[in-house]
Amino acid sequence: MEHDPVLAERVAEFLVPALDRGGVVVDATLGRGGHAQRLLDEAPRCFLVGIDRDPEAVEAARSHLAPYGDRIALVRDNFESLTSILERLGIASVRGVLFDLGVSSPQLDREERGFGYRQRGPLDMRMDPSESLTAHEVVNLYQEKELARVIRRYGEERFAGRIAAAIVRQRPIAATDDLAEVIKDAIPAPARRTGGHPARRTFQALRIEVNRELQALEKALPAAVDASEAGGRIVAISYHSLEDRIVKTVFRDEARGCVCPPDFPVCVCGAEASLRVLTRRPLRPSEQEIDRNPRARAAKLRAAERITAAAKGPIQEKRTA
Repeated sequence: MEHDPVLAERVAEFLVPALDRGGVVVDATLGRGGHAQRLLDEAPRCFLVGIDRDPEAVEAARSHLAPYGDRIALVRDNFESLTSILERLGIASVRGVLFDLGVSSPQLDREERGFGYRQRGPLDMRMDPSESLTAHEVVNLYQEKELARVIRRYGEERFAGRIAAAIVRQRPIAATDDLAEVIKDAIPAPARRTGGHPARRTFQALRIEVNRELQALEKALPAAVDASEAGGRIVAISYHSLEDRIVKTVFRDEARGCVCPPDFPVCVCGAEASLRVLTRRPLRPSEQEIDRNPRARAAKLRAAERITAAAKGPIQEKRTA
């Protein structure tokens, strides 16, 4: 299945104006290159850095984006390493950064990757196949209490304890469909009739644990702020509340400025806002887009703009040296 980039028109709406005079834009979740192609087409003076931890995605994007020649640099890495990636490429600052979070359609559709609960596949779920931790280890080796914690925290699953206990009783579990059946049986029948597939939240939790997705995002977003020039923009598309909460918090904190107690007569902290939030509320896909791509239904887009000229950290120091 060809990946249909989510909210592509809105992504371009926010990022292209920042690239009207050229500059670097980072697609931190390159996938097959759908968003990247749109940005390259609509901002013909920009240079794009594409990052993805999935080697299959990088190779597919390399083929897809080959016509753009020396306007691109593709890197197989985790976006949490954004600062070091830019330093290795000799890039001192950027005009735009895009995060399209979560798992891609091609990953979900390939049963051998082990992301899906509707087909049979191995319990893998690694976005980077070179990493050692797989869902098989989490499911079969984690202690029941720790497994319940993962399911509760990353899946926001209210039946996490019941599910973890059922998994431990049925070990070893080797395949995705077998795990989905164990989860389904562990959830009370009335609860199974609402809220989508009963295994959805647990599979999300396992995937997040395997790939350390939230930790990477918490590191990458501030790095994107640090790397951005004044007028540069950051766009993040999230697909569940945990991701969206991190994006919202980072944008809010970077836009806050002074953090002195409200009863202080003057500011003594010296903190200045580094971002201006461009989306008062997250933007959602239209019904037409959801009809074309049902997986876009959960998407929420937030955007912010760098407002101060001096970025902090090693990237900016390099630029001004």
